[in-house]
Amino acid sequence: MASIVNDPNGRKRIQFVAGDGSRKAVRLGKATMKQADKALGHIESLAAAKITGGTVDDETSRWLAEIPDTMHARLAKAGLVKPRRHGRIKLAELLEAFVKNQNVKPSTLAAYQASLNSLVETFGAETAINDIEPLQADQWRGKMKADGLAEATIAKRVKHARQIFRQARKWKMLAESPFAEVRVGSQFNKSRQRFISADDAAKVLEACPDDEWRLLFALSRFGGLRCPSEHLALKWADVDWEHNRFRVTSSKTEHHEGGGERFVPIFPELGPHLLKSFEDAEPGTEYVITGYRDATKNFRTRFERIIRRAGLTPWPRLFHNLRGTRQTELAERFPAHVVCQWIGNSERVAQNHYLQTTDAHFAKAVAEPVVASNEAAQKAAHFPAQSGAELSRNEPQAVGAGMQKSPELPGFSVPCEILRNGQMGREGLEPPTSCV
Repeated sequence: MASIVNDPNGRKRIQFVAGDGSRKAVRLGKATMKQADKALGHIESLAAAKITGGTVDDETSRWLAEIPDTMHARLAKAGLVKPRRHGRIKLAELLEAFVKNQNVKPSTLAAYQASLNSLVETFGAETAINDIEPLQADQWRGKMKADGLAEATIAKRVKHARQIFRQARKWKMLAESPFAEVRVGSQFNKSRQRFISADDAAKVLEACPDDEWRLLFALSRFGGLRCPSEHLALKWADVDWEHNRFRVTSSKTEHHEGGGERFVPIFPELGPHLLKSFEDAEPGTEYVITGYRDATKNFRTRFERIIRRAGLTPWPRLFHNLRGTRQTELAERFPAHVVCQWIGNSERVAQNHYLQTTDAHFAKAVAEPVVASNEAAQKAAHFPAQSGAELSRNEPQAVGAGMQKSPELPGFSVPCEILRNGQMGREGLEPPTSCV
């Protein structure tokens, strides 16, 4: 428990019991009772967190970030917080600390780089992070949209910014993140999806310069592997010829429980290419892919040349769309959870990033078109010839020829105005009535 102690000249201090049982105090200086009560609650929260090893609530975190350096130093002297760093933290310092704290692969850090560059370009490396306002954060998103960036790209950068500044809050560098309420948007860009048909796949295989490139393509298009990480990690010891399957080691999913490896069938389309490479491999060869293991060589550039040699236009996301095509094909034949296990993703990720609607789906849907009967066809043909509904009118309608031939119909229509303004006769409904 903590308590407020009134000192002379309107000064106040907060006394509390520390974790070691000693009594300590934090001087507030001249303060109103309302200000002292507010400080009392936050100091009690800090003392409790210090004793239990827990964390303080968001309100106390914001209070800590907003109090002057002198007050923060008194809290630090009492052992309630760590000393505040001198000066304000710059954006460049936050980004550097964030990158150093990320236990991820270089390729993942490279994905962050575009977001980091965008933040520095917009706000300035020397800008204090406390000076970035929520309005400026929203304007940053708007500028990216005005510059023509894809919505998925914008969403990824906003997501990174929110993650970085959320970490800054956790590190007590600032009270609130200016990016907390910035709309992320959709990271799913269906316009970049392409289905690589079996015919196009055959053309690409024909254009490949050697058997190993054919195997690289087949592992992506028919095995659904991630290129190049899963291709280069594949060893001949992973291939189980007896059970027609092979083990795939995935560096991308190894941080998930049980996600470091999966087993994939040796599909009929893949088998001949895998067997040919096995028969040609030198005795004692460890890895399946041996001739293209140089990480500095660009697979994408080579693959684009092969696609053009095949007479095709390179599609977006070259290797990703090969995986997506394979997952779309397999989803037609096997349960979703089985296909996701083979491809190495979740059903949610598959739905958002991999599965596609193809022309084959439409062709299958209309394979047995509905044939209208003669009566229905005549009725359908009549619809376009029909006029729109007659507008309400007050004048008599013209008498058509058809109406003149029928003794059942009068030769003219009673004007609506007459019916609307007429009065009912006194005799009631049964006897003849007349308008007066």
